Amino acid sequence: MKIAIIGPAYPYRGGIAAFSERLARQWRDEGHAVDLYTFTLQYPRFLFPGKTQYASGPAPDDLHVERCINSVNPLNWGKVGRQLHKGGYEMVVFAYWMSFFAPCYCAIARRLRGVKRIALVHNMIPHEKTILDRLFAPRFVKAMDGFVALSEAVLEDVRKLDRWEKPKAWSPHPVYDHFGPREAREVALEHLNLDPQYRYLLFFGLVRAYKGLDLLIEALADERLRQYPLRLLVAGEFYEEKQTYLQQIWSLGLDQKVIVRDEFIPDDQVKDYFNAVDIVVQPYKSATQSGVTQIAYHFEKPMLVTNVGGLDEIVPHGKVGYAVPPDARSIADALVDFFACDRKDEFVGHLLVEKQKYSWEKLSNVILNLL
Repeated sequence: MKIAIIGPAYPYRGGIAAFSERLARQWRDEGHAVDLYTFTLQYPRFLFPGKTQYASGPAPDDLHVERCINSVNPLNWGKVGRQLHKGGYEMVVFAYWMSFFAPCYCAIARRLRGVKRIALVHNMIPHEKTILDRLFAPRFVKAMDGFVALSEAVLEDVRKLDRWEKPKAWSPHPVYDHFGPREAREVALEHLNLDPQYRYLLFFGLVRAYKGLDLLIEALADERLRQYPLRLLVAGEFYEEKQTYLQQIWSLGLDQKVIVRDEFIPDDQVKDYFNAVDIVVQPYKSATQSGVTQIAYHFEKPMLVTNVGGLDEIVPHGKVGYAVPPDARSIADALVDFFACDRKDEFVGHLLVEKQKYSWEKLSNVILNLL
């Protein structure tokens, strides 16, 4: 089958770009012809809160990536749609995660006569909602032939918008297995210049308000945790006012217990952060699913997530980690249990089994068989 994937890809960075590239490799390995179509302009600079939208590493030499989509130029959208239609694709997959891209995607999709148009939905409704969601998301749903979501929670959001009862399915986010191998904790700590006498918690990824870093900082101040040699490692670029978090850390007397690496972590350094830590913590206040959990599965690290969105679908409570209410006390209770009862080996044993559910082959089959 000849397939096109539309969405972020190199030279853009981030989880959805990594996802699309990994899915393209899966289909290529299965014998399909796959092309990635990405943006010449993804976000206008004034809408992007980070330092850069671009990856720092080299271009992938095993994928065909074409930069041709301007997200804000309607004249470009028709041109790209006609180009895709002439390309002989049997299926075009639209990586969807926010309503800003719906007009662009809809215009391209309208020109794909006789082509299967599949929405691969990372988020149907963004974590940080805007008026665009009411205006544009239903139009995107109308323009697609079918939908594959990465969690049941997201699939339910799609159902609410789909008045046409189009084919839908969900398949869990597969394990991110392209960030390098598991390696000794001591090696990773040395690479990160971290003291091996401490045990580390990891908060990984872009810092945004809905991700609940403030809850984790408050939990770390719990008196019961002060007896353990713990350090919280915050690794990710701040998309919120960093000073607010630093003030919270200082006011709780945690300035020696929290290590902040305010930067986007390049792909070739991700393995060090996960190999170095004892547990990965995602104290989200709202969520759908998360690529961070699937990196943790690859590196076989226990997880603590909050039971919002689809996170507890992926992290069964008491088996591979904890799924708790999104409040500081519940997070602290779980951390106390983890360290007091030394649950790491117990959870890792279950992780080795549970991670087998999250294969790229399974996602591939769900998408290809949808229609």
